[in-house]
Amino acid sequence: MFDSCRAEGRAALVGYLPAGYPTVAGSVGTLKAMVEAGCDLLEVGVPYSDPVMDGPTIQAAADTALRAGVRLRDVIDVVEQVTAAGGRAVVMTYYNPVRRYGVDAFARDLASAGGLGIITPDLVPDEAAAWIAASQDHDLDRIFLLAPSSTEERVASTAAASSGFLYAASTMGVTGARDAVSSAAPALVARVRTHSAIPVGVGLGVRSRAQAAEVAGFADAVIVGSAIVTAAAEGEQAVRDLVGELAEGVRGGHPATVEA
Repeated sequence: MFDSCRAEGRAALVGYLPAGYPTVAGSVGTLKAMVEAGCDLLEVGVPYSDPVMDGPTIQAAADTALRAGVRLRDVIDVVEQVTAAGGRAVVMTYYNPVRRYGVDAFARDLASAGGLGIITPDLVPDEAAAWIAASQDHDLDRIFLLAPSSTEERVASTAAASSGFLYAASTMGVTGARDAVSSAAPALVARVRTHSAIPVGVGLGVRSRAQAAEVAGFADAVIVGSAIVTAAAEGEQAVRDLVGELAEGVRGGHPATVEA
């Protein structure tokens, strides 16, 4: 995916939605609409009762899904349906649900559904031996996170342990649309570039075409969550309109310069 985006001289657009929001079938429909409107990669979220990174918008959506009884099996079914429809999907999940399901079993079932990997916001590579082994056994990507506060040693070790891409959090806060892109994001991406050629996606805070273009000017992927969840509450057309605007933004930014 990153190779094809670079060939087009642009960053990738990654869109997030919790599985099961507002219903399982509704989330499948919204995710398919996101692909059709321009998302290159889908982040299918696992609704979780004790998030550490999710802001109020995503927490509320996750609560809706949890109250409706969504389980990990539903998340895998959502991935299978959007993959069958032509989408590329990774799962974003806190690690405890994966441990409860069984690390190897989750990797097996996700891979069988066509999933490409997992983003794990609360799992650092030092403590990820079981997940690293399972992801290797089932050919899934390991997408770890970095924050602006990450030390140089942490940046190097996380980049070395990651595959697919690396998730750079643009701010120390939680998810949520913001009026301006954090000034810490370009510096964090530049620090990763000194250690690795792995693609870097920047998330947290993007909600507009202009912000997408700004992030696309220094990162390989622009990751959008809360703004899409907010649009999903307004209906599928609102999602299509927003994703279309963001897709125009990633095409308006300067192409990422790192080589594959």
